[in-house]
Amino acid sequence: MVIVVGLIVAFVLVVIFSDRKTRNCRWREDRTLDAGGGRAYRCMACGALDHTTTGKPPKDCKARGKTL
Repeated sequence: MVIVVGLIVAFVLVVIFSDRKTRNCRWREDRTLDAGGGRAYRCMACGALDHTTTGKPPKDCKARGKTL
C-alpha cells in the first residue's frame, strides 16, 4: 500500500514540475558553432538551432510551427 501511494505521489510531482514548453526538445551543445562567448545548441528532436550566453540550453522550443 505504501508503494502504491509513493508511485502516485511521484507521478503527480512529475506532472506538476514538467516543463511543457520543452517537453519534446532535446538540446545538445554544438561547439563547432560557438561564437562570441555564446554557446550554440541544436535540438535533436526538431533540428532547431539557438545560441545562449548563459551556458545553459534554451528554455523554450524554437521550432517554427511546432505544436506541443
